[in-house]
Amino acid sequence: MYVVGLTGGIGSGKTAASDRFQELGIKVVDADVAARVVVEPKRPALKKIEEKFGSSLILGDGSLNRSDLREIIFKDEDSKIWLESLLHPLIAEHILDEIKNSRSAYSILVSPLLFETTQHQMCNRNLLIDVSIETQISRTTARDRVPEEQVKKIISSQMTREDKLAKTDDVIINEGDLNDLIKEVDSMHEKYIQLSNE
Repeated sequence: MYVVGLTGGIGSGKTAASDRFQELGIKVVDADVAARVVVEPKRPALKKIEEKFGSSLILGDGSLNRSDLREIIFKDEDSKIWLESLLHPLIAEHILDEIKNSRSAYSILVSPLLFETTQHQMCNRNLLIDVSIETQISRTTARDRVPEEQVKKIISSQMTREDKLAKTDDVIINEGDLNDLIKEVDSMHEKYIQLSNE
């Protein structure tokens, strides 16, 4: 199976791009969705998280209290390392299963942390949706109704644009409107169909 990794910083338009690939009949596997699936109620990973951090992290409906867990790993590097060593292999396994079951010409793996994790190693090619930091800030504050400072903090915690550009194979500059993005995605789609046939 030919796999294209799709990434980009916050507010870059990753979701709009992956939605378009899906409209074109391409299987889209989302790493964020996989990360949620592996800690669903009754999953072994959730049990281990509860054993490690206590049952206060489990909500009334049996699901994980994500924001409290985020607090813990934000403050404690050892807890973060423990959690990543538990979840990353499970997430990778889930992603590979999804890709294996794909019936489209190629598959898209959407991951905000494509280059920060080993997920890029699952891909034949990588596509970066790129915008300026100013655009990231204005889109994200408008979309999520959050303060500019919060968005800047998220951007500074992510890999730099320069590093992403250095690591990627293909780039879509998404500074225009949705129609411009759709045209760009359609042209990449043609390219990937061709590459997957080779």
